Amino acid sequence: MRFGQHLPPLIAIVALIAPPAQAERLFIDEAEPISPKSITPGKPWDEEDLRLPPWPRDGDLIEVKVDDPDARFRHFIDQRSLKTGRDGVVRFTLVSESSSGSRNVSYEGIRCTPAGRYKIFAYGTNGRFEPTTVADEWRVIDKLGSQALHYDLWKHYLCIPRKLVARPRDQQLRLLRSGRVSMHDNAGFITN
Repeated sequence: MRFGQHLPPLIAIVALIAPPAQAERLFIDEAEPISPKSITPGKPWDEEDLRLPPWPRDGDLIEVKVDDPDARFRHFIDQRSLKTGRDGVVRFTLVSESSSGSRNVSYEGIRCTPAGRYKIFAYGTNGRFEPTTVADEWRVIDKLGSQALHYDLWKHYLCIPRKLVARPRDQQLRLLRSGRVSMHDNAGFITN
């Protein structure tokens, strides 16, 4: 008996052309790729090695204006230590002075990430810095409480929030000296 002998001629032709029912897929059960094949993963972020700055001099301190009428400390940044590394971290010496004149000195960094991150690298005592291992992790900057200073530094002085990059050093210094970046500068739009 030959194939299709008992079938009408049209059905025999369809049977020869059509694939078996098992090959027909009504649903696609594989997930689509997360990103196009043309996109390759980037290089993971790598923090550069720590180099502690020289001890701050009073003549190099710039006061940071913070929106906190109840602030117990005045804060200053040592302009000699203010640098943005190849890793994008803005590093600086922070001097916090109480109303009695006592000072806390620390060497810190801020990353210009979407929520902002900060880290304390070293504390200063007796005219020199001692690296700390207490805060090895980068912390998210909270807008309120004790981190209000870090929030203001991240949002208004050191980073361009909508671009997620550090401002150029001359712009950082200009903004620190003038007391605050204007909302126009922070808008992220090109001026006319």
